[in-house]
Amino acid sequence: MTTRTRPAPARRGTPRRRRVDGLHAYTLLLIGWLILPVAIMIAFGFNDVHGKQNYRWEGFTLRWYAHLLDKDDLVTAVVNSLTIALLSTLLSTVAGTLAGLALGRYRFRGGGATGLLLLMAISCPEVVMGASLLSMFVTFGLPRGYLTILLAHVMFSIAFVAVTVRARVVGLDPAVEEAARDLGAGPWTRFRLVTLPMIMPGVVAGALLAFVLSIDDFVITGFTSGATVTFPLWVYGSTRTGTPPQVNVLGTLIFAVGAVVTAVTARRGARAPDHSRAW
Repeated sequence: MTTRTRPAPARRGTPRRRRVDGLHAYTLLLIGWLILPVAIMIAFGFNDVHGKQNYRWEGFTLRWYAHLLDKDDLVTAVVNSLTIALLSTLLSTVAGTLAGLALGRYRFRGGGATGLLLLMAISCPEVVMGASLLSMFVTFGLPRGYLTILLAHVMFSIAFVAVTVRARVVGLDPAVEEAARDLGAGPWTRFRLVTLPMIMPGVVAGALLAFVLSIDDFVITGFTSGATVTFPLWVYGSTRTGTPPQVNVLGTLIFAVGAVVTAVTARRGARAPDHSRAW
């Protein structure tokens, strides 16, 4: 009969302990570096600035939140960004979900080339994509403006949604849909009651990614904007004369909404049951 001996616990001050402490310190330093710009933006939204430059702290005030909509051109730019982001997210989510479903489930001629094309669209530099879209719009004689920005955002967002949904579809158990088919469910019923709930986490993740990519896009929007101004373009233009505190306030609100949506989505995703295992 052999006796098992437990390994001795690591003593304090050992190299392993020091490595763990160093990794924790590095992680905290990295998190602080990522949070620092956001913290500065939030703080300067409360800056009691009296001139055009909002780069020096002059006191605490809440008046910029009360006068958030005083600048009509800034409000117009924000509305343009929000509406374009919402519309492009809707269109790219529908198209990207169908594409990801087809690529993840079926084998068809040109499927490999289509997947490669999606990956190329994701890895393509924004300068190249913006210049190519500009050339296409000019060739077709399409005036640059709100419509061209929307089309451009849909075009580069579809790839992200399709790849996200495809990764979810590949991991599904085909026996679940086969069971629904054996129970008499038609194609639309199977998709609505079985397939869509299972791929919904991927659809939501792709939609959130498309929205974020659209609302903060600068390079491609700059190539295709024409006379239409979005929030990133307005902020860049305001740096020449002085960025008003309302920009920091709007950035804070957008960041807060995004953080809340991300937290809620992550919490619901953690609580959601795995339908593929339930069957």
